[in-house]
Amino acid sequence: MRSFEDFPVGLEVPLGPYPVTREEVLAYAAAFDPLPFHLDEAAARDSLLGGLAASGWHTCAMMMRMMVDGFLRDSTSQGSPGVDFIRWLRPVRPGDTLTGRMTVLEARRSRSRPQIGIAKLRNELVNQEGDPVLEGEYTLLLRTREAAA
Repeated sequence: MRSFEDFPVGLEVPLGPYPVTREEVLAYAAAFDPLPFHLDEAAARDSLLGGLAASGWHTCAMMMRMMVDGFLRDSTSQGSPGVDFIRWLRPVRPGDTLTGRMTVLEARRSRSRPQIGIAKLRNELVNQEGDPVLEGEYTLLLRTREAAA
């Protein structure tokens, strides 16, 4: 298990790959973001997106999956108090394959709960062409080694 001490400033962890399917884009949109440019090819072509695209929130869910697979599942994560920002930089399309990285920007122990470490992380995702599609920063709470033992 990776504890707080295993997330030093500068650590980079690869994320992905995550293949994006048309079926998944349509299913997510139908359930959670049923806007025409996420569900209908013709409407999507006529939109600013210029074609069928995954919901930004779906892209966040894909990123979360990559985070769980990349480092969260085997960590002492206690969740997050929030996200500083998310930016959707390009549409994510069916047929794309997403990859990326998580970088630790800051790390410190909690003053009020020293058994918890606070890490500020940055995620960057790209498509198969290397084009940036999403960036975001957030805080992750992790148990320290002593607390996890």
